[in-house]
Amino acid sequence: MSHAPRNRISNAIDSLITHLVPSNPHDDEQTAQERHDACFELVRAIFERPNSPSISADVNHASDLIKRKLIHSNPSQALRFSNLYTRLLSLPVLNQKWAILYLLYQLSDSPDPNEPPPPPRQPAAPHGLTSREPSFRDRELQAQILREQEETQAEAENCQGPLPAEPSFREPASREPNFRESVAQRAAGRATGRSTATAESKTPTPAPPLVSEEEAVNNVFAPGGLKKLPTERPRRNTNAEEARSQPGAVDGSTKKSTRDVSIKSNLLADNSLEFEPSEMGLLRDLPFTLQGLSSTTLPFTRDTVLKLPPTLPLPIVSLLHTLAEPSLLYRGLANFVKSPAKGLLGQSLRAAINNELRSYLTLVATLEAQIRRALSSLDEAAPRGGIGKAGVTLKRCVVWTREATMGLRLMSLISEESYSKQGGQLISLIHGFSTSHGDPVVAAFAERLLADVTRPFYDILRRWIYDGELSDPHLEFFVREQNPNNEKQNESKAKGQASVWNSKYEVVDAMVPSIMTPDFAQKVFLIGKSLNFIRHSCGDSQWVDAYSKTSSKELKYGDTATLEKWIDDAYKTTMQRLMTLMNTRFRLFDHLQALKNYILLGQGDFIALLMESLAANLDRPAGAQYRHTLTAQLEHAIRGSNAQYDSDEVLRRLDARMLQLSHGDIGWDCFTLEYKIDAPVDVVVTEWGNRQYLKVFNFLWRIKRVEFALASTWRKCMTGARGVLQSNDEIVLQTWKSTRGTLAEMIHFVGQLQYYILFEVIESSWGELQKNIRKEDCTLDDLIRAHTKYLTSITHKGLLGARRRQHHDAQKEAASLGRDASEVEDRNSYMVQLSLLLRNMLDYRDSVDGLYSWSVSDFTRRQEVDTVSLLRKHRPNSGDMESFVGPDDPFFGSAGGVGGNNNIKSEFPALQERLKQLGVSFRQRLQILLGDLAYQPDVDMRFLGVSMNFNDVYQPVRRKSGKAGAGGGGVSAGGGEKQQQQQQQGGNVGNVNVSFSASRA
Repeated sequence: MSHAPRNRISNAIDSLITHLVPSNPHDDEQTAQERHDACFELVRAIFERPNSPSISADVNHASDLIKRKLIHSNPSQALRFSNLYTRLLSLPVLNQKWAILYLLYQLSDSPDPNEPPPPPRQPAAPHGLTSREPSFRDRELQAQILREQEETQAEAENCQGPLPAEPSFREPASREPNFRESVAQRAAGRATGRSTATAESKTPTPAPPLVSEEEAVNNVFAPGGLKKLPTERPRRNTNAEEARSQPGAVDGSTKKSTRDVSIKSNLLADNSLEFEPSEMGLLRDLPFTLQGLSSTTLPFTRDTVLKLPPTLPLPIVSLLHTLAEPSLLYRGLANFVKSPAKGLLGQSLRAAINNELRSYLTLVATLEAQIRRALSSLDEAAPRGGIGKAGVTLKRCVVWTREATMGLRLMSLISEESYSKQGGQLISLIHGFSTSHGDPVVAAFAERLLADVTRPFYDILRRWIYDGELSDPHLEFFVREQNPNNEKQNESKAKGQASVWNSKYEVVDAMVPSIMTPDFAQKVFLIGKSLNFIRHSCGDSQWVDAYSKTSSKELKYGDTATLEKWIDDAYKTTMQRLMTLMNTRFRLFDHLQALKNYILLGQGDFIALLMESLAANLDRPAGAQYRHTLTAQLEHAIRGSNAQYDSDEVLRRLDARMLQLSHGDIGWDCFTLEYKIDAPVDVVVTEWGNRQYLKVFNFLWRIKRVEFALASTWRKCMTGARGVLQSNDEIVLQTWKSTRGTLAEMIHFVGQLQYYILFEVIESSWGELQKNIRKEDCTLDDLIRAHTKYLTSITHKGLLGARRRQHHDAQKEAASLGRDASEVEDRNSYMVQLSLLLRNMLDYRDSVDGLYSWSVSDFTRRQEVDTVSLLRKHRPNSGDMESFVGPDDPFFGSAGGVGGNNNIKSEFPALQERLKQLGVSFRQRLQILLGDLAYQPDVDMRFLGVSMNFNDVYQPVRRKSGKAGAGGGGVSAGGGEKQQQQQQQGGNVGNVNVSFSASRA
């Protein structure tokens, strides 16, 4: 088990060597194996040696090292360094201060570029390679490793000085070479083919040969960085003897000549290449280029193209590419500023960008002054004209324009996107950079840009929330006037839901800027819409003007908390004023109460008196009804009930009229009450609301009519039972008994239905409406929604809008019948079922009246027979009787003729059969209705079915889909017969004890 980790390490090293070390196809297998073994031993030796101590981060120690060095070399700069060091510690942005000081300390000991490298030493042969002649690749590998060790030793010797022996900032001189770097460097030295030089050479080291420009560029941009300073070329102001006076190690002595420690810029200046145009010429034309103007060296061929000289070296070209970006961006932004804008926010964006471009030109002017000052102090005799010591170079210009370039880049992106955006979308675009961008410089720049861009937006916002006027000529605000030709608007008008309140303005969600939330935007929308409604619909413009003068404030971007507070104050003030006007001046709540009392039949005594006074007139055909008659009866009902105590404002709006007539209609079918609503209350009770009220009134009026008719017939039957309805015929008595039982069932049904609609539906919905509209923070929108919910609840739960079946069931039946699903569903709605039930009860009432008339006739006949019998008893002589009662006497046929008796008897079976059929039809329809109510999701509607069948005298039946029809099809005759048999056994129906005879079966 101890050999397992070692084997894994060996396998990993073998894989690493195979992956990194290239193979030579010309080597045989033995040579390749030997090279692999040598690499393996080298890697194992590196792994087994102890690690080098790491550099510790101690900023105080680094400052002490630099201060000691300055005291020895330049004491006058030591005090300045202390001040700079104190300022460095106070900067919170820099986290690696010790690394900065360590870098500066290392740069102070940079080697002299004029000093030749030390002579190489012959290393010992690696282990395992002494017994054979090394191959070419092996010798190459060994030479590469040897060169790396020599470079490490040269760095250690050149860095000797006043450094202490602390391991914090000094890496060990005897570090192991990196094998990856050795392999990479081996490829560069493969073409030389030279062997190591001996250290005993006493001749001066010759100067390295001059490299070509391409090799110099390759060395600069090598992956590992610049390995050494470029070879010095002969300068124009030097002679050959100065070039040969380079110091070197003579006679093997260790004494070195004094080095001139220079900064990097001096070294680059002394070893630079000459090119045309020179850097001085480029700097002279740079201010023009940064302003988007063509110059001699840097001309603009097109608006988006800057032509660079082809003779420049690649490092200069790279710098000019960086400097060309702000030039091209400025040129594009200058053209954007001059272009026409779509709206006010587009104009403000161009003005804000123009201000930023002015700041950029200020930077260019400052840069131009620095360049002119530097060019005027150049020394022609110095290398590159002494530009390295002048303080202004192309590299420094890149650094100085870096932040401005970032701002130009951001403005260019915004300007490109602004062509497809406007209004709030443009604000959201800029705001996204200030909140979502990770660079704090970009975020701060976007915030500064927003302060100028949003000024027109906040001007429109101020006019909207303080004056109620929309001043947006270019459609840049998120509130707009609705298009009258809009499909949604036309649909609302067709439904009767359009009003001045909800059809004048609308919120465009896409235009809401991201600087405000949707709830905040909705508040702003309601404030302006309410002020506009108060000014134009309520006629209270004086209050709006006074409010605008006292509360108007200047709005601007930045202080979000204060803006939200102002908006909340304006929202509360405006909503409170609007609700006060609707409640006091326009008496909205009184009108809603009047609608409930008169249209929804909440004023019971008024409705009862009105129905009683109109009953005789409404029984006549609809064409015989006159408006003045209806108005007079309405006035009589008002004066005779508690309605007389209502205000004149309410009573004058109440009117009686006739609906559209159709052939065969009577007054009951066309009569309706109307409550007139005018502006501005019509924004709550819209045209759709009036239709809903009319629909509910007509339905309740029909129920009241049936209740009134059944109650009248019931009173007549109960009164006649003690007089004219008495008979000795058992069949007639049993018929009247069953008729009174069915009549009681119908009265119970109507009473339960009327109670459910008036109390369970209307009163509960009214209580919910009062709860919603009496809140302190209730707005007009909340009131409209609460009133709409109130009407919807009444029409749905009041059996006017509820469907008997689900929509998918209706679709199945429509598919089987080949009809539209809406037609099938409407045909099976509760409204249709209740209409058929009410008509059935009216027909039954008419039949009962017919039976009553027959009973009265029968009673009269019997009375006449009894009278004739008494006369015969007192005058037994038939001849005298015939002379006393002649054939012209009206009592002759009834008293002595059999034909009169047969005519009376012939009407009774038809009436009996008619009553029987109507009673069975009523029970069948009621069973279907109860079956449908039992499966309703609404609890109140299920409770209606329970209250109608509280003693289970009816058996609820669900209608079959294939046999559903208006006539109550789908219920078998056997089921009805079974129901009749159950009813014959006796049961309590509507608190009336009814016993059915077996003859009804």
